[in-house]
Amino acid sequence: MEKVTKHVRRKRHLDDGLDAMDRKLLSLLAENAELSYGELGNKIHLSPPAVHERVKRLRTGGFIRATVALLDGPKIGKNLLAFVHLETSNWETTRRVLEMTSSSAIEEIHTVAGDTAMILKVRTEDPASLEKLLGTFHRLEGFKSVKTFVALGTYLERGPQIE
Repeated sequence: MEKVTKHVRRKRHLDDGLDAMDRKLLSLLAENAELSYGELGNKIHLSPPAVHERVKRLRTGGFIRATVALLDGPKIGKNLLAFVHLETSNWETTRRVLEMTSSSAIEEIHTVAGDTAMILKVRTEDPASLEKLLGTFHRLEGFKSVKTFVALGTYLERGPQIE
């Protein structure tokens, strides 16, 4: 008589190459990237060298793009936060805006679908600095319109979360 074995069902696995331990590790790092490999290991029950190898693999795989400090805008003199919706008439103008990454006032640039071509997150010292930045956009050939939304308060600011 042939012996039949039952297959052990694995936990649901997404096709992203991450296991449950990787997901927990990414979640912890997203919350506090300053944790040491030892502290992370204690939280997920792995040795520091094992955590180090996982983090290295996650970096190499592009799951961790960078480790950065989130600066407090007002404390560094950038008191005004705004979201700028730009409409352009052609891709060339959009490309020129995408090349403006050297401006320290521009924190994020997103191309979007909908009533506008791009959304920028900008942080400036004051309204006059914002007006100067907006003038830069107005001078672009192919610029159609701009809508600016000034943030009155920020209640949540974080990167992507993992479940």
